[in-house]
Amino acid sequence: MEKPYAFTVHCVKRARRHRWKWAQVTFWCLEEQLCHLWLQTLREMLEKLTSRPKHLLVFINPFGGKGQGKRIYERKVAPLFTLASITTEIIVTERANQAKEALYEMNIDKYDGIVCVGGDGMFSEVLHGLIGRTQRSAGVDQNHPRATLVPCTLRIGIIPAGSTDCVCYSTVGANDAETSALHIVVGDSLSMDVSSVHHNSTLLRYSVSLLGYGFYGDIIKDSEKKRWMGLVRYDFSGLKTFLSHHYYEGTVSFLPAQHTVGSPRDGKPCRAGCFVCRQSKQQLEEEQKKALYGLDNAEEVEEWQVVCGKFLAINATNMSCACRRSPRGLSPAAHLGDGSFDLILIRKCSRFNFLRFLLRHTNQWDQFDFTFVEVYRVKRFQFTSKHVEDEDGDLKERGKKRFGQICSDHPPCCCTVSNSSWNCDGEVLHSPTIDVRVHCQLVRLFARGIEENPKQESHS
Repeated sequence: MEKPYAFTVHCVKRARRHRWKWAQVTFWCLEEQLCHLWLQTLREMLEKLTSRPKHLLVFINPFGGKGQGKRIYERKVAPLFTLASITTEIIVTERANQAKEALYEMNIDKYDGIVCVGGDGMFSEVLHGLIGRTQRSAGVDQNHPRATLVPCTLRIGIIPAGSTDCVCYSTVGANDAETSALHIVVGDSLSMDVSSVHHNSTLLRYSVSLLGYGFYGDIIKDSEKKRWMGLVRYDFSGLKTFLSHHYYEGTVSFLPAQHTVGSPRDGKPCRAGCFVCRQSKQQLEEEQKKALYGLDNAEEVEEWQVVCGKFLAINATNMSCACRRSPRGLSPAAHLGDGSFDLILIRKCSRFNFLRFLLRHTNQWDQFDFTFVEVYRVKRFQFTSKHVEDEDGDLKERGKKRFGQICSDHPPCCCTVSNSSWNCDGEVLHSPTIDVRVHCQLVRLFARGIEENPKQESHS
């Protein structure tokens, strides 16, 4: 600029509710030489920030949520990437699983990260593609339930443009495109657990947020048939499922996560720089070292706990699963990177009591403070429905059921419902019998976790 000389620094300004805003500060100087010295020094400092991405692969889902993905990226994200001198390669997806397939086929070594613009479904696609590609390159068999998966080196950035944006809300604290773009620009990194879901030594899916059987499984299964209704289908299916009030019999077996330093009801949520995640990771590594040197075969020595019964819902959460409708989530103290998930069992109860439980997800009350709710912090669990157990029984019983099921335990209205489906991060899994294991800090996001009451006036 003309005398006096000046330059502008683009920066981040923290706003309310964990949102970040792009801001700029102009510095004025009377001496040209001093101005250039400042510019040179600042540029040298920026060059040393190796955590900041230079080249990104971007997947845009133009159909997710309200169909605003492409528009959101072009208006709110692309200008910030340009300001930060980030180059991009953009792929606008035209069909389901295109992003997953592309990650298997493309040379991804030239990128510093992968960005997905869309909802939780789009993130799940990228997640499956990246984990699958990493394991294939490392020669790891994903179908083996006890396989030790190799962590992914590339970070994933999420630009929220979906209907729920649960993963973004639980890792950043807001589902705001500008905020997420700025976390990518400054090169934030957050390690996150991933659960693998197997059936008969076959990988079904990976899960990072909710794995739900019963209530949440029935909702997603029913809503899939009503896609023509748009986003209102979730409310409709939710009400229908609540009124149906189906329960399911089965057996849940699990290994408690003894390495973790927290508990599901300790009231300590996962926050940026989380001590619980850091300490739990260290203790888990110590356990694995012992097993490696034959000092202790962890899963053989540890005692499985077994719970049988009739359940309205079985939920396993890797994170709080917070969203706008449920600001604290399904498990407020669940941690993103502690190598465990919270297993929540809701036993058969009255509709009124179940409604009380559901309403607690929208307020500050403890949703686990009911006699019919149990919660455990676990690192592995298995579920077998009673219907499957019965099928494994003798042929005589199976023959009798063909002529009409006779029940003495529960009313006839529930007899026709034998199995639910699993809701795995918004996708339907039809196999009721599953084996789930958590993989500690398997992937990294362009995020830093939810900050504890950040000061609004600070800059970075």
